[in-house]
Formats: sequence, structure tokens, C-alpha cells
Amino acid sequence: MDDNWTLAARRNALIARATIIQEIRRFFIEGGYLEVETPLRIPAPAPEAHIDAIPAGNWFLQTSPELCMKRMLAAGYERLFQICHCWRAGERGSHHLSEFTMLEWYRANSDYLDIMVDCEGLIRTLVSGAGRGTSITFRGMTTDVGGEWERLTVEEAFDRYSETSMEEALALDRFDEIMVESIEPKLGMERPTFIHDYPASRGALARLKADDDSVAERFELYIGGLELANAFSELNDPIEQRRRFEQETAYREELRRQAYPLPEPFLGELASMPPSAGIALGVDRLAMVLLNAGRIDDVVAFTPDEL
Repeated sequence: MDDNWTLAARRNALIARATIIQEIRRFFIEGGYLEVETPLRIPAPAPEAHIDAIPAGNWFLQTSPELCMKRMLAAGYERLFQICHCWRAGERGSHHLSEFTMLEWYRANSDYLDIMVDCEGLIRTLVSGAGRGTSITFRGMTTDVGGEWERLTVEEAFDRYSETSMEEALALDRFDEIMVESIEPKLGMERPTFIHDYPASRGALARLKADDDSVAERFELYIGGLELANAFSELNDPIEQRRRFEQETAYREELRRQAYPLPEPFLGELASMPPSAGIALGVDRLAMVLLNAGRIDDVVAFTPDEL
């Protein structure tokens, strides 16, 4: 009975969530994007040091649809979006689920600045469509999405919010720790924040800036101290991408985490991908922000603990 009551109590949130997803689809379809579906079970995820895939037979449940969607860019598709389930082992908390819903979109002949504009347009549309004008109330803070959004480099964020500089944090291997504990909780309060230009060593699948190869064209979006999205100007150099994958694989082995096979079809087609940009946005977290929910549990039908 208690479980049924919890599920019933989420009714209004789930109705609102459905509307959010419908409006997301409308926004991208009207923007000329093709909605696509790619396989959920794949032979090789992109190797990332701190993201563990969940095995499914001798393959894996996807941690992101990124590799397949980029192969579609390489095949000539220009604007793509997808709303799908993704899986990451060991992720559970007030902001995390091991199975979650992701929105990803990709644009050919674009860069991360174009994706920032898309983010602004999408979230303003969702807030306005919910009858809230231009503001969101989340965690007791009112955030204005109608004005100019903050754009802050990672180096500036360390200078502003940490006693340790970005360079020192990297040298001490404390970059991620300081980001999570000292910087992220202060981002996106009175207005949304794009924190951008990550150090090259944290570039993942992003290309480096043409005029400063010490930083990558990557950003994350925050509202109310909560990370909503991670975006790149996409790397399309297969030699450099292979080097980064091999480096991440070696680091995973040092950490005694499972090493994954390299995604060879993706690497083989990457050179055909035009200059492009893409983003992964957490739909569950977006629903949390738009609905002023305290936990991710409040905006999904079932959590793993309830199954």
C-alpha cells in the first residue's frame, strides 16, 4: 500500500513531466531536427574514466547514444535529436539514477556556442509554456531565464569560488573534487550559468580551441547549483580521438575498472563527420528544476528501489 501511495502521489509530477517531453519534441521538430532512435545495447561504449557501463550479455547498455548519433552526422544527417534511456552502473542518489532519461541533440556545421543558444531557447520555451513567464523557483532560489545567461570559463570559476587555481587543482589531481565541492553548488543561482572552456585534459570528445589548445570547446549548464547538460564542439580527428580513448582505457585499468573494446566503426567513420556540436541533457534533472522537486525520485514513475 505504501508503494502504491508513493506512485499515486507522483501523478501531478508525471503529468507535468509528460508535457515537458512533448514540448521538447515540439521545439526540436519545429527547429528542423530529425528525431532518431539508435540501439540501446551496443558492443563498445566510449571509454570514460569514471563512467561504468552495465553489461548486457557480452555487450553493454548504452551510457549515451553519442557514438551512434555522430555516425549519423558522418553519413550526412545535419540536425538530430533523441530522447532515450541510458544506464550507468553505481549511480544512485538524490540527483542520480542508474537508469535515466537523456536528451541529446547534434548539429552539423556548428560549434558549442550554437548549442548554448539552443539551450537558452529550449529552456525559455519550456518555462514560458508552463505559464511561469521567465523565472524558475528551485531550491528556494528564483532564477531568471529571460535575461542574459552567465558565461564563465572554468579558469574564472576556480578564481572566483576556489582557493586553489585551476592549474594547481590539475597538478594536485583535485580538479574534480574541487569542482564538485566548491564550484558547482554556486553555479546558476540568479541566472543559468554556462561554465565553459575546460582544460584540454578534461576535453573528453571535444575539440581543442583553435587559438588556445590548452582548453577544449566544452561547456556544462547549471541552474540552482545542479548540472543539467554537458556539451562539446565535437572532435572529428580520428587519430586524436583514438589517442584519447586509449588514454582513458589505460587510466581505467590503473583504477582497476573494466576496460572496454574501442568503438572501431565510430573511429573508422569519424573523419567523415563535418565540424559539429552536440549536447547531452538530463531530462530527469530538467524536470526536477522545472517542477521544483527536491529529489530525482519525485519526477520518475519508479526508482530502482521500488522494483
